[in-house]
Amino acid sequence: MSSTILHLPGSEPSPPEDAGEAKNPFLVALGERVRALRARRGMTRKATAQLAEVSERHLANLEYGVGNASILVLQQVAHALQCPVAELIGDVTTSTPEWLMLRELLEGRDENTLRRVRVTVGQMLGTGGSSEARSPRIALIGLRGAGKSTLGKMLAEDLGFPFVELSREIEQFAGCSAAEIQALYGQNAYRRYERRALEETIQIQSEAVIATPGGLVSDAATFNLLLAHCTTVWLQAEPEDHMRRVVAQGDMRPMAASREAMDDLKAILAGRAAFYSKADFRVDTSARDLEESFLELRRIVREALQLPLERAADKNMHNSA
Repeated sequence: MSSTILHLPGSEPSPPEDAGEAKNPFLVALGERVRALRARRGMTRKATAQLAEVSERHLANLEYGVGNASILVLQQVAHALQCPVAELIGDVTTSTPEWLMLRELLEGRDENTLRRVRVTVGQMLGTGGSSEARSPRIALIGLRGAGKSTLGKMLAEDLGFPFVELSREIEQFAGCSAAEIQALYGQNAYRRYERRALEETIQIQSEAVIATPGGLVSDAATFNLLLAHCTTVWLQAEPEDHMRRVVAQGDMRPMAASREAMDDLKAILAGRAAFYSKADFRVDTSARDLEESFLELRRIVREALQLPLERAADKNMHNSA
């Protein structure tokens, strides 16, 4: 699994001095979206500012709703033209009449309806979709420390499937560690390697248990690919359990790197939870010990694949007894 999820160095700037003053609701909402996107990708404010080539203080102002007020001019112009701000700045969903009409059809729909539309479109375009037969590629998703590697290996052995640690495949593609990919080439390059590794795994493995990096859900295209070609299980846990398990593995960097490590972890989990929840199934590993979590995961997967819950060896032992 990717080792970069919890490594969030340095404390971030405190709120601007005027952050407590009355602020424009539009700028506040803009700042909240920026913070949510940053948390979802597991990036510190410092790293985001460097990547965006803006000062950390400028990004902090934006996130606290006291950013460049010129954005309000765009809002006023968009209001006057009766169009979304996205249309002014060239959002792809406003680039053609068909895109605009699709936006209109989907706007205001609930999550359930949007999911059905996504699955139907996937079937129509040949990029996957739901079917009566579940894919025998089992993909485990969730934050680092959820148990994807440990439970994934146990499940693969139980099913007789290959076990694929996708982060290892990414490193093989790049020829260096995940941390080195991030340091040398940046997060965008890491996401490209991640997509290639998943594509190759899907192409090669017709049956497998796949442990995915926690941030895979941050890239919509890669996550769509995973949902379309795998049976997905979210291994869910409380933030405290995520942190405890990572530290128990001997990795003290999350605690040493940032005094705000737990707050950062909670923000990342909150930012990604809506995406993790798109999985076909979920197992709460905080509510159970390792053996109980495995048995629940095994039951869910075997039922989904319509496999007997009792293995032949177990049955023979029971009969002989």
